Amino acid sequence: MERYAPTLKDLAPRDMVSRAIAREILEGRGIDGRDFVHLDLTHLNKERLAEKLSDITSFVRIYLGIDASKDLIPVAPTCHYMMGGIPTNLDAQVLGATGEVFGGLYASGECACVSVHGANRLGCNSLLDLVVFGRRAGKRMMEDLSGLESAPVPESAEGGAIKKIEDMKARKKGEKSSVLRGELQKTMTENCSVFRNRKDLAGAVSTVRELLKRYETLSVDHKGSRFNTDLMEALELESLLHLGETILVSALAREESRGAHSREDYPERDDRHWLKHTLVEKTEKGPRLFSKPVTITRFKPQPRVY
Repeated sequence: MERYAPTLKDLAPRDMVSRAIAREILEGRGIDGRDFVHLDLTHLNKERLAEKLSDITSFVRIYLGIDASKDLIPVAPTCHYMMGGIPTNLDAQVLGATGEVFGGLYASGECACVSVHGANRLGCNSLLDLVVFGRRAGKRMMEDLSGLESAPVPESAEGGAIKKIEDMKARKKGEKSSVLRGELQKTMTENCSVFRNRKDLAGAVSTVRELLKRYETLSVDHKGSRFNTDLMEALELESLLHLGETILVSALAREESRGAHSREDYPERDDRHWLKHTLVEKTEKGPRLFSKPVTITRFKPQPRVY
């Protein structure tokens, strides 16, 4: 880390540490040329590890058979937290593109974007989403409950979902969710991970859209109606594919680097053109991108220097 953050070193923000690890691996300096580096905790005694890093030490002991007080731990960057999500206000009410409130709809936690994290969440701030805004959501619901009007439900509103499930079960041959999910994981990891560029992102968009077409012929082996995890995974896959496409087109459009979004072909932050939220609307023709301004309050955007 002395190469990448000479002052803070291994205490630098997680996005910088992730990029440092990825760069070392990409340039062939992974352990024995492989796709990981080592985390060294051997300078800490067992009592200290148990007190301060009990999760890490138990994970590596259970899954890798490693004693963190004696052995080096293989590590590599992975997706950790979604800093975007469903737009909300401070009371967890879901907002539309122009700031209007959707009555009766609330979101909090990692699925929501109340804009407390910016483009790079600080350590422990996920608790802010869960504890603070979960509580504010509950209080707002209690206030709103008596005044909310129930919307009329269209007749046979569930018809489309039922037909999709029945068609999937009825197919004797077709694509399998595990195959498509594996291809999606590979595509996103290789082309939209720690480092991004136009060529790889554009190629990944095409791949994911092809996977969406193949999804239309998906079949499941388990045809039952109870505890059907095969069907559940197949239905979840459709959401993953659309989410993957959303992430890719948003990353492709944002021609700058900001926080955890690192474009190799646009390495600098561009506040003049990109100090704004990227919003995505699902349409019949595919995702439509638009934006809304960032509200600057107490803290002004500044260069990150470590």
